Amino acid sequence: MNIKTYKNIYLVGIGGIGMSALANYFYSQNKNVYGYDRVKSKLTENLEKKGIEISYEDNINSIPSVFDSSSKDQLVIYSSAISNNNILSYFCDNSYDVCKRSKALGLISEHYYTIAVAGTHGKTTTSIMLSHILKQSNVNCTAFLGGISKNYDTNFLLSDKSKYMVVEADEFDRSFLSLNPDIAIITSLDSDHLDIYGSYKEFIDTFQKFASQVKKNGYLIIEESIVNKFETPKHVNLFTYSHSSISDFYASSLNYQSDKINFLYNEKGKKFNHNNNVELSMPGYHNVSNAIAAISACSLLDISNKFISQALNSFEGIKRRFDLHINNSEKVFIDDYAHHPTEIIETIKTVKKMFAGRHLTVLFQPHLFSRTDDFKHEFAQSLSLADSLILLDIYPAREKPIKGVDSKMLLDLCVNSSKKLISKNLVIKNLENQKIDILLTLGAGDIADLVVPIKKIISS
Repeated sequence: MNIKTYKNIYLVGIGGIGMSALANYFYSQNKNVYGYDRVKSKLTENLEKKGIEISYEDNINSIPSVFDSSSKDQLVIYSSAISNNNILSYFCDNSYDVCKRSKALGLISEHYYTIAVAGTHGKTTTSIMLSHILKQSNVNCTAFLGGISKNYDTNFLLSDKSKYMVVEADEFDRSFLSLNPDIAIITSLDSDHLDIYGSYKEFIDTFQKFASQVKKNGYLIIEESIVNKFETPKHVNLFTYSHSSISDFYASSLNYQSDKINFLYNEKGKKFNHNNNVELSMPGYHNVSNAIAAISACSLLDISNKFISQALNSFEGIKRRFDLHINNSEKVFIDDYAHHPTEIIETIKTVKKMFAGRHLTVLFQPHLFSRTDDFKHEFAQSLSLADSLILLDIYPAREKPIKGVDSKMLLDLCVNSSKKLISKNLVIKNLENQKIDILLTLGAGDIADLVVPIKKIISS
């Protein structure tokens, strides 16, 4: 399948963060782009402003007339989050060319030197940092990103001149196995998506397969602490990185300065006299680790130290990744996408380090019944680090409820001195009557809808 031969593209689930990036890519290639999504969002509105036709009704009558199954110049792409959909079923039942988002991404990547960022945590931050360094170093790239870069206000970067492509390699549904990268980064291997994998062994084995798909003489860059989780493929060049120990690429002299963190980056066997100092606007040791991962790939691409430092010093961050909305002596409001126990621990620890001695209230929306059930004790341990805890109902996403698994179950396991469960529609009213010092909102669901109204309430 040569993806360049298709003229008409229909995306089922076009409003997703990954699907909207694909829509922008095909639009940039002068394809006729159409799509469906359940709800209107800023991402779909931005696509519509370009003239992309989007339906919000799961009705086959909304499919544009240009889509005729007898024609071979049209492709239907769907998101893994879509199931039991009338539009998708119609295309599948009527002999259209249909493929998953991950396969489409893999087909696009065949035309580029591909850098794929994988791992349970840090994929989005690392890939956006990496793309920013390349762009600021005049090595433009095409990038499919899992978040909105604040520097460019987009989840998609395009350069017709560059041979490089940066892509977030998602382990969900084994999507990353559609990629055969030239460079692969693996940031972390904490257990997740056990509804898909069944066991941690199968999870690791799938990452092993992903690593084996790196092209011959390509590069595999792995965080130091997980390098022994699986066997390094013999046909690749292995490099390690770390923010806390000496590796092939590593950080040193870490120092918090207000809402930033300073560090030096180092390459084993190489002496730097200057241009290796970074002031990062995304605090937290985990973000230093993400930065070192991005630096590692850029160094292998021969990006100069001067460009690397300058780019990271100008990095403005990512929406919903330690997004600092309010920061003063009276009130602080931070929003973050963290939805896994390890991510929650790192985020809370970072907040407590930055604002020592202040009272931290965490508002968390669990994501998926299966994840909440699989890691209920780990979630309770991480959330119990907050001084006060507010839980929302579980955001189901693609899942149906699991008997006995709900936010009340999770709340009962938490040991915070102050804790409560409220519905999403009562959050603003609740916060109006509560004294807030530091509020940290966490979750990957529609808790994002609350960020603007919360900011307004806290600011008043």
